[in-house]
Amino acid sequence: MALIERLARPLFWAALIFAYGAAIMPQAEAPHIAASDKIEHMIAFFTLALLAGLGWPRRALWRTGLGLAGVGAAIEITQAIPMLHRDANAMDFLADCAAILFGLGMIAAIRLLPAYRAPTD
Repeated sequence: MALIERLARPLFWAALIFAYGAAIMPQAEAPHIAASDKIEHMIAFFTLALLAGLGWPRRALWRTGLGLAGVGAAIEITQAIPMLHRDANAMDFLADCAAILFGLGMIAAIRLLPAYRAPTD
């Protein structure tokens, strides 16, 4: 396993746990890294897409995208639980998907570089 994979995989899981945890906390207690909720969603899912693409270089990008979109949907479904005092929002899910597409697009471009060679098992 290449060094970048060994670094990206645990960072991906840490980022995923942080993003999900922050998304289901009551709004008043959740950490905020940007002025807009949509920007926070985009930062989180762009980061997840990059880390997933780097951590699992042999995995088809469309599978990674579907998995991450599923995480975004799960967040919105969880936020619909009234006792969490959060608001489920389809626009948040669309922001997630846009960020996933952008992040995986960057991974696709990296994979086209002559210097990049996805190791084979």
